[in-house]
Amino acid sequence: MKTNDIFNLLHNAVESKFFGKKISQREMADKLGVSMRTYQDWKLGNSQPQAASAIFKMLGELEEVDALRLIRRIAQELKDEK
Repeated sequence: MKTNDIFNLLHNAVESKFFGKKISQREMADKLGVSMRTYQDWKLGNSQPQAASAIFKMLGELEEVDALRLIRRIAQELKDEK
């Protein structure tokens, strides 16, 4: 699976969280702290964050419960930084 496919799946999953409310690429880019152009490039596969593939592979090495626990911890720490 290509990194841009993963970004598209994640984008759709976030939209599903909000009961199908469409989230624009600009909104998602703002949430991630990147430019809309950068986010578009990620979704199209024109570029990818350098660490993205490594992070996905590392998460894939963990048991599901451990990966979920780690993702939640990281998400909380990122929220706390704001």
